[in-house]
Amino acid sequence: MAHHGHEGGPRRPVTAPPPFPEPVEVRHEKGARRLVVTWDDGHESPFALDYLRSWCPCASCQGHAPVARYLDLTGQELMHLEGVGNYALAATWQDGHNTGIFSFRLLRQLCPCAACGGEKR
Repeated sequence: MAHHGHEGGPRRPVTAPPPFPEPVEVRHEKGARRLVVTWDDGHESPFALDYLRSWCPCASCQGHAPVARYLDLTGQELMHLEGVGNYALAATWQDGHNTGIFSFRLLRQLCPCAACGGEKR
C-alpha cells in the first residue's frame, strides 16, 4: 500500500477567499434609470433605481420590523452616490432621502439578474 506523505516543494500559504464579493465598478446609467455594479468575481448586477430605493435598509423606511420589506416605490431618481468605508454605498435620492446605507453584501443579495433569481419582492 502506497504511503501518502508530505509532497516535496515549498508549501503555499492558503489564502481564504473574501467573505463576499466587492464592487470593482459602479455605473449610474441615467438614461436607463439604473445602477450597474460590476463585482470582483466578474458578476454584474443591474439595479433599476425604483427597485434599489424600494429596498432602502434605513430605519425610517423599514421601521423596526425583523424582516426587510419591499416598498414598491416608483419614479425614483438617484442624485448622488458615495462609498462608505470599504463596505457600503450611500445613496441620496431626488426627494432628499439619504439615510440608506447599502452594504456590498446586501447589494449582492438583492441582485435582480436572472442568474440570481430575478428581483426579490
